[in-house]
Amino acid sequence: MLAVKLEVILPHLDERQRRLLLAAEARSLGHGGIRVVARAVGVREATVSAGIDELEAGAPVLGRVRRLGGGRKRAVERDPGLLSALMALVEPDERGDPMSPLRWTTVSTRSLAEALTRQGHRVSAGTVGGLLREQGFSVQANAKVLEGRRHPDRDEQFRYLNEQVKQHQDTTDPVISVDTKKKEQLGEYANPGRQWRPRGQPTATRSHDFPEPDTGRAVPYGIYDLTGNTGWVNVGTDHDTATFAVESIRRWWTSRGRHDYPHARRLLITADAGGSNSYRNRTWKTELATLAAQTGLTITVCHFPPGTSKWNKIEHRLFSHITQNWRGRPLTSHEVVVACIAATTTRTGLRVHAQLDTNTYDLGGTVTNQQLAALPLHPHHWHPDWNYTLQPPPTDQPPTPPQPPHHHTPT
Repeated sequence: MLAVKLEVILPHLDERQRRLLLAAEARSLGHGGIRVVARAVGVREATVSAGIDELEAGAPVLGRVRRLGGGRKRAVERDPGLLSALMALVEPDERGDPMSPLRWTTVSTRSLAEALTRQGHRVSAGTVGGLLREQGFSVQANAKVLEGRRHPDRDEQFRYLNEQVKQHQDTTDPVISVDTKKKEQLGEYANPGRQWRPRGQPTATRSHDFPEPDTGRAVPYGIYDLTGNTGWVNVGTDHDTATFAVESIRRWWTSRGRHDYPHARRLLITADAGGSNSYRNRTWKTELATLAAQTGLTITVCHFPPGTSKWNKIEHRLFSHITQNWRGRPLTSHEVVVACIAATTTRTGLRVHAQLDTNTYDLGGTVTNQQLAALPLHPHHWHPDWNYTLQPPPTDQPPTPPQPPHHHTPT
């Protein structure tokens, strides 16, 4: 009967309350009550005796399970050298042995605990994790912040570019940021990230990422309107060339830009220093001159200094949201890529249009010095290689009708 009663009530009590209840029951039984109660609930007789001592001492209500200072000491208190040994393992260059074996392995809490135990510091992986958090550590990925060799005119170019942006926006002329997003292999390939699915039913993908001969790829070239907070992505199926880049801008202007900016006379393009829109690419400049003639726009291009592409607005205002939108979803076809891009929105109002470009863009091609010199290209006084303007023909001449991009039909 005693065991049944205590079995019902003890789970609802804390440690000290259980101890005092067992002591009260033992005292009520008289001689031998300590042993009877201890066996009934499966505790040590010393626990019941401790409760009796507390009752007889008339200890006041503590409002807590243990008295101050009670319980097991913390690992760092029992082992004063534990923390310094741990720091020597996680920061071998600054605090420990630079030849530490853990320097070249994955530093997990389990491997750290094992290494500390071999050194004579008996500790669990959970304790190691708690100590690291107390010291301001957290699990982190690599951060792409090192830009390599810094160009001496980096900051000045940023200021010049910002001035050009402000001047164009003050006159309600469009300012766009352009770049090619990472090319995507099409097929049942795993895509980083996770999405909601029925439990135990993940989307099945290929076990390897090697491209199959019959799979294609998507080449998204993006145009981000800084003023309107809108995106336009031309999804190519062939090569990422300068002709493809300018054709993407042409499609944006024809379908969206000229309607959003009906009175525009100028267009400012901010672009990376490399890729299909490189400042060294002569075809890029030649195609832009053709675009200026077709649209009647004065086109100014300002390039970001080498190694600073992460500052390009399109990277964190458009491309990052597209990647987030299709996370965990295999990009099985061009249609899936276009649909995912077009469905991208943000709470700040971003809207994106996407379309498929099935034209073929040839690699190679040359622009001679004479052809380059004949372009209506006007380099700026500040860094003429990074900043230049292409003028349209005089207004008394009719603009050149748009021509399809240079492409051929595969045989």
